[in-house]
Amino acid sequence: MDFLNDSSYLTWGINSTTAKDGVLHSSAILPAIYGIICFLGIVGNSIVMYTIMKRTKCHAKQTVPDIFILNLSVIDLLFLLGMPFLIHQLLGNGTWHFGAALCTIITALDSNSQIVSTYILTAMTLDRYLATVHPIRFNYVRTPYVAALVIVLVWVLSLVTIIPVWMYAGLMSLPDGLVACALLLPDPVNSTYWFTLYQFFLAFAIPLVIICLVFFKILQQMSRSVAPLPPRSLRLRTRKVTRMAVAICLAFFTCWAPYYILQLVHLGVQTPSLAFSYAYNIAISMGYANSCINPFLYIILSKNFKRQFFRAVQQNINRKFRVKPSTTDGGSVNIRMIPEGVRQVRVFGDMVPANVET
Repeated sequence: MDFLNDSSYLTWGINSTTAKDGVLHSSAILPAIYGIICFLGIVGNSIVMYTIMKRTKCHAKQTVPDIFILNLSVIDLLFLLGMPFLIHQLLGNGTWHFGAALCTIITALDSNSQIVSTYILTAMTLDRYLATVHPIRFNYVRTPYVAALVIVLVWVLSLVTIIPVWMYAGLMSLPDGLVACALLLPDPVNSTYWFTLYQFFLAFAIPLVIICLVFFKILQQMSRSVAPLPPRSLRLRTRKVTRMAVAICLAFFTCWAPYYILQLVHLGVQTPSLAFSYAYNIAISMGYANSCINPFLYIILSKNFKRQFFRAVQQNINRKFRVKPSTTDGGSVNIRMIPEGVRQVRVFGDMVPANVET
């Protein structure tokens, strides 16, 4: 949720001081960076969603990690869909041209996506704890049905958490008859202070503490390897999935820590400097970049995911084109690619394609 307080309001996605100075907004560098992040993130998360859904469509059993990763990709994708509006604001010196309703929706979507991501990572960490520390005792809890219920609960908690955003997001008048999309809190000083702390603890600090404590317990268990243990193949898979979960959580908090730190620092800064404005925009870039990092972490750390992706692509290609051997006059065999949807009919003993949809 990209807000920065400016005494009387919180502007969505931009630094208000920067908007006044027009220094960063007049440059194409930041919009270009955001555009690259948006493109890579949408492509990467679409690949993840396609791979998992394709695997499920082929009647493969969806695992608990699959459910968490799929939903994390959906949330990242929703988060990135707000970036074109942010880019438009940057190019327009902070002005908003899309109306009050869309301002509220995009602001709430931006805020909700970030909080849901944090809560899903926390749930994923707890799942890794049960899989590693209690692989047999709580195996009945680690089911796709329970994971789906957890996802629903996470969404409900997040929507409750962002009630202030739904209440106070709206349009703020700017000079020359322009407007900005902002969070118009009732008390310029106290409300900004408490909202910043509210956001920091619920969306960052508390989940970070829980995740760190849980992973500490996991590392203790993995170093001790106490019996009873599941079969060796299952232990190896658990270690790999746990390693990937650690990498995802570490990337998330590394990317978002600068943003939250600067938010707290800004509470004590009356007039942010130009250097602070640059640092803040870099922090926002890092936060958005996290949503395009996760798919590449899956590809790098999971050989199984890579196999599933290439298998899904190959199946899609094979479905588009069926391979048919045919014999030439010289007795050799050649390959003809017959597009899907073209029906073959028999004509004088030979099979030829007929342009009829099946």
